[in-house]
Amino acid sequence: MENYSKLKSGTDIRGRAIESEGKPAILTDKAVADLAAAFALWLTRRTGKTRCKLVVGRDSRLTGERFAQDIINALRTAGQDIYDCGMFSTPAAFLVTKFPSITADGSIMITASHHPSDINGLKFFTADGGVNSAELDEIIALAENGEKIAGGAYSTVIKRDCLRLYCDMLTDVIRKGTELFLPLKDMKIVVDAGHGAGGFFASRVLQPLGADVSASQFLEPDGHFPAHAPNPENAEAMDSLKQRVLASGADLGVIFDADVDRCAVVAADGTEINRCKLIALASAIVLTDRKDATIVTDSVTTEGLRQFIESRGGKQLRFKRGYRNVIDEAKRLCDEGTDAPLAIESSGHVAFAEHHFLDDGAYFIAKILVTLSNLRRQGRTLTDLIADYEPPLEEGDVRLDFVCEDWRELAERIITRLGGMAERMLKVSQDNYEGVRAYVSHAKGYFIVRTSVHDPVLPIYIESDKVGGVASVARLLLSFLGGFNGLDCSPLEVFIAERTSAGADGEDGGIDGEAVDAQNE
Repeated sequence: MENYSKLKSGTDIRGRAIESEGKPAILTDKAVADLAAAFALWLTRRTGKTRCKLVVGRDSRLTGERFAQDIINALRTAGQDIYDCGMFSTPAAFLVTKFPSITADGSIMITASHHPSDINGLKFFTADGGVNSAELDEIIALAENGEKIAGGAYSTVIKRDCLRLYCDMLTDVIRKGTELFLPLKDMKIVVDAGHGAGGFFASRVLQPLGADVSASQFLEPDGHFPAHAPNPENAEAMDSLKQRVLASGADLGVIFDADVDRCAVVAADGTEINRCKLIALASAIVLTDRKDATIVTDSVTTEGLRQFIESRGGKQLRFKRGYRNVIDEAKRLCDEGTDAPLAIESSGHVAFAEHHFLDDGAYFIAKILVTLSNLRRQGRTLTDLIADYEPPLEEGDVRLDFVCEDWRELAERIITRLGGMAERMLKVSQDNYEGVRAYVSHAKGYFIVRTSVHDPVLPIYIESDKVGGVASVARLLLSFLGGFNGLDCSPLEVFIAERTSAGADGEDGGIDGEAVDAQNE
């Protein structure tokens, strides 16, 4: 019996697809084919159909084309009707279930988002959206048991440019929002696709709307990702886009991850708008005509963002990290009668209720372009919308690796004990749904310590409005975390050393060091 559960990553399949650094590939051709066949069986049972219409797409990863053929062969054996869409985007992989000319029963997208080139994965969609964790467990169980549809039925494979339907939808959004046929005329826009699948946005969305995209970069698909990581959170990627925008005199810079479900932008003056600034921008757009709306975000957001949202009449709900967690919580609120039109994670996953709560980076960029076009007519800029967003004076992220087999049990124990310490000695934030978020008064700042959605790591985020405050909070956390065997705290030690500078406030006043150490093992 195969063990495909090890490939589960949240609601996706993900694993090493190319042997590297002496480590074998675990996402193999057989695994891909077995999982595709299991999805076909699961979908026929779900829909009650014996013959489903399935779409297969991929991003630019090195193993994508081969895996696409594995999937098509498995679906043909299962007697399903197949649309082979070639290079695709993850949002489009869902929307093919909605486009009237396709109305697929389901789709499989081959992608691993921003991860290194040796990694690949699968995302499964139905007309209700991406499969959830429990549904993925059912598909994996079928694959592990070798269950599949008996062969013999005639199957069709149609190569179709389904991406055209997606691009047409995006151009319609921008034209309707601006009430102009060429709303981007006289605008220069830089698109950075990071050699992922998003290069189409320049030639098939922006150019037909009149934009000058001549300064765009890294549009050619290349699964080695030679320019930079295809990741809107990556500092090198954002700086590369910023320099291109400034050098070309562009009105806007746009960047996507490899499969186009995440995004960020750079304004004409070089202002990088990602992470919490991107959430502020999305909130400003929504709250213009949706006062009292609730914006659902992940937990790793700043106090300044909460104040920004509240200053516009909105409410922020910090929820669990993980884009599906954030989206599902917004859906739940809407079902209960709360106006929650936006679910957004600081990684750049943005989902609007009006758009099926689909995390679609290109759709958000379309809304940004509508806003930018309208602002230009008023003599205003994109940064005007977030001018009063106040980021913390200092902030930083560090990730600590677990170096033990039972890391989940250790992570739970750490979070429980840290929560107890914070309750006694600090001020614990009440609007938090994961990990521990607490205010450290002497440092004028917050920390959040949580467990990763996917990986054996302990992510830490710290913010402070005091010079040297981040290092001070980090030292406090090191005094607590350093006593747990099975957790590598060396990255935190390096982080502290890099953050500590001559003249910075290094005092850890207000906390009894011995009391903190007593919480350790």
